[in-house]
Amino acid sequence: MPAWRYSEFDPLESGLKDLLRQLQEVFNDLLLQTNGDVAEALRILDQIGRRHGVFGDRFSIDDFRRFLEDQRTIATDRRGRVSLTSKGERLLRTESLDAIFGSLEQGGPGDHRVPAAGEGGERLPETRPWAFGDSLSLLDASGTVHNALRRAGIDAIDITEEDMRVHETESLSSCATVLLVDVSHSMVLYGEDRITPAKRVALALTELIRTRYPKDSLHVVLFGDEAEEVPLESLPYVGVGPFHTNTRAGLRLAQEILRRSKQGNRQIFMLTDGKPSVITERDGRLYKNPFGLDERIVNKTLEEAAQCRRLGIPVTTFMLTDEPVLVKFIEDFTEVNHGRAYFSRPDEVGGFVLVDFIRNRRREVR
Repeated sequence: MPAWRYSEFDPLESGLKDLLRQLQEVFNDLLLQTNGDVAEALRILDQIGRRHGVFGDRFSIDDFRRFLEDQRTIATDRRGRVSLTSKGERLLRTESLDAIFGSLEQGGPGDHRVPAAGEGGERLPETRPWAFGDSLSLLDASGTVHNALRRAGIDAIDITEEDMRVHETESLSSCATVLLVDVSHSMVLYGEDRITPAKRVALALTELIRTRYPKDSLHVVLFGDEAEEVPLESLPYVGVGPFHTNTRAGLRLAQEILRRSKQGNRQIFMLTDGKPSVITERDGRLYKNPFGLDERIVNKTLEEAAQCRRLGIPVTTFMLTDEPVLVKFIEDFTEVNHGRAYFSRPDEVGGFVLVDFIRNRRREVR
C-alpha cells in the first residue's frame, strides 16, 4: 500500500498557528483590561499560560513576545519599555468590530443609507435608461453595447441615446457621531467589569466608522465627575477612576461638538451603566449623590436628553447592566430623547435587547 507524504503540511506548525491565534485573542482581551499596558498583559498571560500548561520548554512567553514584535503589533523603546504600535491598536479595533458588529446587516442600526435612490453616493448594480443630466461616469458600458447590438445587429454598431443605460446610485448621508464613554467607578463596582466591554464597543464603532463611513466624523468624550474629549487613538488606554457619573456634562459637551459639525446627521452613542450621580452647578461646583437615583440629578439629566431631541440629536445608549431601577431610568431617558437603547449584561455585549423608540431609523438629508 503506497504511503503519502504531504510536504506542505507540518502538524507542529499547524498547531502552533492555532495556539498563536488563541494567545493573540487572550492577549488582546488582557490589553483592554490593563488599559493598554503591554508589559502587564504579558505578565498575566505568562501566569495563565503556565497554570494551564501552555508555556514550557518548547514554547515560552518570550517566544510569544518575539512573535508580537515580528508582527509589529508591539515595540520596545531604548529604555526597554514595551508598548502597542499603531498596527496593534488597529488590530484591537478590528477584532472588536468582528466580535460585536460582524453580524450587522445592510440597513440595520448604524447604516446611513437613505430610502431614495439618486445621483451621488454609492453605485448600485441596477441600471435604468439614460436621461438628460445623467453623468457619463455612471454609464453601464456592457448594457449600452448590448442594447445597440440587439437593435442594429453586429455588422453595424451605432449607439444612440435610446441604447444608453446608467447605473442607479444610492445616496449616503454623512453623520457626525459623539461617543460618550462612562469612566466612573461604578463601571467596575462589586467586581463586575463593565469598562472592558464598553471599550470593545467603542473600538468596534471607531473601526466601523473609519472603514465603512470614512466621510463621517467621530469624537470620543469620557465622562466621570466631568467630561472631556480625548483622541480616538487613546481608547485602548482608557480606564475608570474614582469618579461619579456626570451624564449631563457628557451630553452638554457632545452637543457643543455636534453644533460645530458640518455633517447633516448628528447622533450620540453612550456607553454606560446608566446611573447619573453628579451634576455641575452654575458656579462650577459638583452636586453629588451616589446613593440611589437622586431626583434632582435625574431631572437635570432628562432635561439634557430633551434638549438633544430639540436639536435633532438622537442618543443611542449601550446599557451595560440589567439592574431594574437603572434599566427603567434608561427607558425614560430614551423615550424623552426619542432615541434608542441596547441592554446587555457585561458578559453578553453582543446580545443586545433592542428598545427602539424610533420606527423609521433612516432619514434623508435635504
